[in-house]
Amino acid sequence: MQTENLGDYIRQLREQAEMPLRKLAALLDIDQSTLSKLERGERPVSRQMLPIIAKTFKVDEKELVIKFMSKQVAYQLADEKYAKDILIAAEEEIKYLTKKNSKK
Repeated sequence: MQTENLGDYIRQLREQAEMPLRKLAALLDIDQSTLSKLERGERPVSRQMLPIIAKTFKVDEKELVIKFMSKQVAYQLADEKYAKDILIAAEEEIKYLTKKNSKK
């Protein structure tokens, strides 16, 4: 599922639940054509949609967030020569920020 488009995954969830496009679109407060484009990968999925999708289809929100964020990071770093080093540095920065924020 890692290489799968998030839109494809959402469509699979919707179809497995036998939910019409219009119903999920209403839950997400978007129109049907926008949802159709999201499912085809022609428009990006919004981070704010993930909790609604997770709750609607009873799937792990963490899994959706990881899929969403990993794609964001991968697209940003795809052409970077030092992508692995950037990821390592980012992990250290996250540790630092998490530690700093927990002290507040």
